[in-house]
Amino acid sequence: MNIIPGELLAQINSPADLRKFKEDDLIQICNELRQYIVDIVSVKGGHFGASLGTVELSVALHYAFNTPSDQLVWDVGHQAYGHKLLTGRREVFHTNRVYGGISGFPKRSESEYDTFGVGHSSTSISAALGMAVASRVKGDAEKQHIAVIGDGALTGGMAFEGLNNAGSEKNNMLVILNDNCMSIDPNVGALKEYLTDITTSPTYNKVKDEVWNLLGKISKFGPNAQAIVQKMENAIKSAVLQQSNLFESFNFRYFGPVDGHDVNRLVQVMNDLKHIPGPKLLHVLTVKGKGYKLAEEDQTLWHAPGLFNKDTGEILKSPKKGPEPPKYQDVFGHTIVELAKENKKIVGVTPAMPSGCSLNIMMKEIPDRAFDVGICEQHAVTFSAGMATQGLIPFCNIYSTFMQRAYDQVIHDVAIQNLHVIFCLDRGGVAGADGPTHHGAYDIAYMRCIPNMIVAAPMNEHELRNLMFTAMETPAPFSIRYPRGNGVLVDWRNSMQKIEIGKGRVVREGNDIAILSIGHIGNIAANAITDLVKKGVDAAHYDMRFVKPLDEALLHEIFKNHSKVITVEDGCVQGGFGSAILEFMADNGYSAQVRRLGMPDKVVEHGSQPELWAECGYDEVAIMETAFQLLGIKETVVSY
Repeated sequence: MNIIPGELLAQINSPADLRKFKEDDLIQICNELRQYIVDIVSVKGGHFGASLGTVELSVALHYAFNTPSDQLVWDVGHQAYGHKLLTGRREVFHTNRVYGGISGFPKRSESEYDTFGVGHSSTSISAALGMAVASRVKGDAEKQHIAVIGDGALTGGMAFEGLNNAGSEKNNMLVILNDNCMSIDPNVGALKEYLTDITTSPTYNKVKDEVWNLLGKISKFGPNAQAIVQKMENAIKSAVLQQSNLFESFNFRYFGPVDGHDVNRLVQVMNDLKHIPGPKLLHVLTVKGKGYKLAEEDQTLWHAPGLFNKDTGEILKSPKKGPEPPKYQDVFGHTIVELAKENKKIVGVTPAMPSGCSLNIMMKEIPDRAFDVGICEQHAVTFSAGMATQGLIPFCNIYSTFMQRAYDQVIHDVAIQNLHVIFCLDRGGVAGADGPTHHGAYDIAYMRCIPNMIVAAPMNEHELRNLMFTAMETPAPFSIRYPRGNGVLVDWRNSMQKIEIGKGRVVREGNDIAILSIGHIGNIAANAITDLVKKGVDAAHYDMRFVKPLDEALLHEIFKNHSKVITVEDGCVQGGFGSAILEFMADNGYSAQVRRLGMPDKVVEHGSQPELWAECGYDEVAIMETAFQLLGIKETVVSY
């Protein structure tokens, strides 16, 4: 790809190359690095604003610390594009998030500089602490351990669990709080207000220059450095905040806040902090989207804008070939507003993803009944459970991959108490370019084994509306999963109808083979069946709609009439929908040839949804080939 890096950036293939430059060159390197990110992301897509905001931080970290020997852990890995470009991946960065290319997140198998794989939030402190303890156990007192946490990740409970443990361990560890007041949407909650209070404290602003000038001179004090640091700490506690500092309550030495876009000051501060033992926290203020005006002004839109004209800022849309189906998330967003206007008990909950799941529509129209609780899935579930005990009907919208983080709460706080909480699991199935940390691979399997839980998936937009209406009318834990992206252009604005719980439907009758599907992937199966029929195969198609409870009456009919069956799901085959069908078959003494198609028992990497369906063996071609194999037909299927 013919995008030429700047003069200095072109010379950097590793952090060792970066450290050969003088500190005076770092500003130009930052400018070139930021421009290169703009150049690549504008034509290839990807996360944008977060990495623009950490350009100076990335340069300072690799300049001041001896990476990869010093262990650098990034939280919420979409901050790390600058890090990737400085660590030998500039030449392949154009393949970022592309099928077969590099990951959009730090990944241990990709580079020795990626010390810990990330994609979910709030993990960096715990991981860095584990590394620090390992160094202590091995007797390596020189190694540094740095956790960079930001983009709202400090609102996650696990971050505080890590802080709590780290404060009691005398380890060489630095936490850098990249404070930009944003996740994908603006940060919420008391912690945001607390950090704002720190950064706007008049008392702090009166003395901060003196404190930082003192820190800058610390290396000159030799044996007296410890006493100087103690004086600084006391000054911060008494004169700056005039109250207990949250981070110092965790036994972290707190430094900051500092300007996260002053690369020379960052290098100075980091070099000084290396000589201070024990757990430390550096509070860094950054601007998400820094250096690209439109991204600074609308940080949510420019979190991951897709392709755009870097000169005009115009976001480029693919040419439309006709009417485009709505996104499932938008159908959810409009439908919950419709339901909530009719039923005053309905509330909406999301952990920091209002624009991602379209709960922002309800937050705008019915703000007092829609809640963004921050990046804290466990809390979101139990918060929903608490409201359900008082007669409200929470629609708790969490991405499938993030719901994994709240599994105990789903069981302990919702299912055991049989509470009326409706889980709307967005991004069910392969999630595309975000890759393995974001694929919604496991929700069918992990939800269907929970007592009291109803597990369903719509094949199209109208079915999603019907299932949401059905869940509202059904006083039980209810899980509805749907994929990332668009539906299939049905008339989804039709009035909603209640679906009988556990009732599937016959899409097409046939005698040769039965194809059973669950969810949106049923549309891919339907396309394959159309082609099979053209080739003389009389295939039946059943949209089961529910994984739990199964439509046993329909399954009895299927297995009485078919000896060859294919199940298709956009999720893991182990323990998933196909496994549920096999269990029914075995429990009821049926004998049939069954082939389960879905995500295999391996980590599926990133790529477009059609690319990953093909790789995993459940796209149209794979479904047709499987049918021919079961029927003993020698037929070559041409890829689309």
